Amino acid sequence: MLHRTARWSGVLTLNYHRIGDALDSNFDRGLWSASADAFSEQIRFCKAQLEIIDPADLPRVLAAKRGRYAMITFDDGYRDNHATALPILKREGVTATFFVATGFIDAPRLPWWDEIAWMVRTSRQDGLELPSCFDAPIRFDEPHREGAVRRLLRKYKEMPADATAGYLDALAAVTGTGRCGAGAGERLWMTWDMLREMKAAGMTIGGHTVTHPVLSRMSAQDQRHEVLECGRRLACELGEPMRYFSYPVGNANAFDQTTRECLREAGVSYAFSYYGGYRRFDAWDDYDVPRVAIETELDTDWFRSLVTLPQLFG
Repeated sequence: MLHRTARWSGVLTLNYHRIGDALDSNFDRGLWSASADAFSEQIRFCKAQLEIIDPADLPRVLAAKRGRYAMITFDDGYRDNHATALPILKREGVTATFFVATGFIDAPRLPWWDEIAWMVRTSRQDGLELPSCFDAPIRFDEPHREGAVRRLLRKYKEMPADATAGYLDALAAVTGTGRCGAGAGERLWMTWDMLREMKAAGMTIGGHTVTHPVLSRMSAQDQRHEVLECGRRLACELGEPMRYFSYPVGNANAFDQTTRECLREAGVSYAFSYYGGYRRFDAWDDYDVPRVAIETELDTDWFRSLVTLPQLFG
């Protein structure tokens, strides 16, 4: 029975954000996907089990309509992708796709998810009250305050895009921290030179918008700007058009028909979501290639089960 269960066919895409150890970081610790050692082990296991491909291989793979494939992807553009993940990938002879938010490369700053975590973790208070957004006070769960961080992040993701700046200002006031200084994000992101080095090493660079908004919460005009401007900056700096794209946040509600139309206008071939599962050949959607979140809580046995039996985890 197990042998029959294991006979899946399709494309399994694994998604990472940061490689390393969150330690006592005041930023969003949920963004660390694996330690360097765990990442190395995961890549070696994938190599042994599946054919690892790049998005450029998808036309060939889709024409064959059979086989088991994996893609390795990263979102956002954190600097540890270059410092830690790239040497491991090169050593293992594996390529990956890095989706970057171009605004953070052009003007490094703290992203909203890291700033919300910073506000909660550096606040000298034991909670907050924000009646305009929450019916009851939010108490900070010690020692790491992770539950409070998750709750505040969920609220941000649910908001219309034009309400998010006010939300951040309100959190800065009620936590007593103020907004985080601009210098906090200066060394957080890769540079264009780093991305060019990665591209020369065989890595694929794709788009992830300019400012990492939840696209479906934006007007059509603003969505179009986020997608097309991201593509323009990638083409300008890397010398080739944006063919691949991943949706910020990436759940089924994070993109809509307008988003798809913007991607078509931008010449995007494939777009990647982020709500789990693998994509079967008989249910293929160029603009919704699902990805599995790799997180530090995923131990070796669970990771190996996910790779060998993805149909049980979708």
